[in-house]
Amino acid sequence: MSQLITEQLVTLDENLGTTSEKVIRHLAQRVVDTGRAAAFEGLYADAVAREQKTATGVPGGIAIPHCRSTAVLEPTLAMARLEPRADFGAKDGPADLVFFIAAPEGADKEHLQLLSKLARSLVKKDFTAALRSAASPAEIVALVEGAVYPEKAPATAAAGTGSTAAGPGPAAAAPAAAAAAAEPEPARTAPSAQKTLVAVTACPTGIAHTYMAADSLVASAKEAGIDLQVETQGSAGATPLDPAVISAADAVIFAVDVDVREKERFAGKPVIQSPVKRAIDEPDVMIREALAAADNPNARRVSATADISEHAGAGGGESFGGKLKRALLTGVSYMIPFVAGGGLLIALGFLLGGYDITNVADKVVLENSLFNLPEGGVLTYLGAVLFKIGQLSMGFLVPALAGYIAYALADRPGIAPGFTAGAVALFMGGGFLGGMVGGLIAGFFAYWLTTLAAPRWLRGLMPVVIIPLLASIVASGAMFLFIGGPIAALTAGLNTWLSGLTGTSAAILGIILGLMMCFDLGGPVNKVAYSFAVAGLGAGSATNQAPWMIMAAVMAAGMVPPLAMALATVLDRKRFSLAERENGKAAWLLGASFISEGAIPFAAADPLRVIPASMVGGAVTGAICMATGVTSQAPHGGLFVFFAIGNLPMFLLAIVVGTIISALAVVALKRYAVRKQAAAEPAAVPA
Repeated sequence: MSQLITEQLVTLDENLGTTSEKVIRHLAQRVVDTGRAAAFEGLYADAVAREQKTATGVPGGIAIPHCRSTAVLEPTLAMARLEPRADFGAKDGPADLVFFIAAPEGADKEHLQLLSKLARSLVKKDFTAALRSAASPAEIVALVEGAVYPEKAPATAAAGTGSTAAGPGPAAAAPAAAAAAAEPEPARTAPSAQKTLVAVTACPTGIAHTYMAADSLVASAKEAGIDLQVETQGSAGATPLDPAVISAADAVIFAVDVDVREKERFAGKPVIQSPVKRAIDEPDVMIREALAAADNPNARRVSATADISEHAGAGGGESFGGKLKRALLTGVSYMIPFVAGGGLLIALGFLLGGYDITNVADKVVLENSLFNLPEGGVLTYLGAVLFKIGQLSMGFLVPALAGYIAYALADRPGIAPGFTAGAVALFMGGGFLGGMVGGLIAGFFAYWLTTLAAPRWLRGLMPVVIIPLLASIVASGAMFLFIGGPIAALTAGLNTWLSGLTGTSAAILGIILGLMMCFDLGGPVNKVAYSFAVAGLGAGSATNQAPWMIMAAVMAAGMVPPLAMALATVLDRKRFSLAERENGKAAWLLGASFISEGAIPFAAADPLRVIPASMVGGAVTGAICMATGVTSQAPHGGLFVFFAIGNLPMFLLAIVVGTIISALAVVALKRYAVRKQAAAEPAAVPA
């Protein structure tokens, strides 16, 4: 097995900047320079994206940025000791010790176990003290190897050079690190009168935070005299807790950012739930909260049927605004497959059966078959079948949106009330807005019901009967009695306004949609514009093409950023690194397929140039599409759904014009808008 860390991957006492992005950029470049990753931009983008999900700074002046990336060729550690420190989002301030963990997508279990050993060692004070006093990269390498290979510590120490004036050398420090890493866990037994807790820790990558959170909780529980056993559900595998241990526990802690596997094992237990990083930052607080929950008959309990879903932030540590945004984005993500499939099927129905198929589809499907073809032949029949399937699929749009918004807030008990409220919104003409409001009401009310204490005999019925019944009555009743009518009127007015847009007013809407699509390349703002377009797609018709025009403007504008970056790498190769030029080749296909995320590697590396340039081109494309009446009956697919595009020549022209504008803008910005810190950044590879 190759070394996880080498001297070339260690940076000591350098000024790399005071932001996490600058430090990650430096360490990612080190990984690439040593031949352990193939593409700098891909690795850097993946690491920054992971950092943006949850800050990787932990107490004690330590940060562990990490990611899985297809750019990584072998599991690697890169380390920096910083002067001055950099901000990685830890509550106690900036970090001076930074370990960058880069793992391939298919990293083997043995390597992942070694990486987790390092993460666990970083919560031990003697190990971090040795890192801070090490005088050379060789000493750092010896310390790390002593932590991840404790069985080899004596040999590593023997190869060392002894102590130095600056601190202990590898010979002295490695055994200490090994001892720290191999420190036995607290005893698992406790007096019968003592409280016992169990916990599950898990993070998206499953490499660092999962294990650090577990060790932090165990250490805090030991100090408090509490027996705590932890199940780490990480990439290196998981050893499930003994069912007898779970049964005897007074409460459970879920410190997770992903699904808890086999959560039903903990059914009925009082539960404290939070993001995994909170268990690292505030383990003592979580222990106290779990003990309080154990003594509180009204505490939230793990449902026998509800999932702890991937958002995992519904408990402590998530703001109301964050919860609301997560719920809305969850609803949109589950809604899109209904729209994508339904929209394409409707477009194929029009292609085969013509626009008149909308008036005759029901009759053709019910009264004919392949053996009894209608007037117009097999194409008319197949067109009617495809159109009807697509129309039925689109009918799930609003209920699915509402149902999964409620699911994001209340887990499984919220699904039925959410779908019902969405169906009511659809019935009353409330559309997309009605579905969002109904889903939120159903989700919040269902969640509130899950927090109520119920007699033991009733607990089994709560998530499958009582909560869906009461939440459906409240949410759907509110839609019928109070909310549905005003929302329906607002939706009708909005549709009327959109249908009447022509010329300048339509172009202005196209500019706004184009700016939103290119602002964050698949982020929340992009999703709002896209959701607005797909939600109205089903209302489009031959006499009301405004929703189809909006869909075309959104799709065309979203294609511009990756296509523009691909063109820019051709126009001025010297302004882009070798990795960026390789990403540019892939961006041609991604852009043509309407995958805006193809521009993310460029935007992550140079956001102040790439994003504004993309927005300018996207705005122009959106304006051209809206002003010239381009339509799209398909919600996705880019150039590959050309048959669903109305006024295809102008659609193509709008994309070409926007792409050229954005490409020229980004090249100009790279040439003339020189950043002051450019000298400190890795230079582009010469052409």
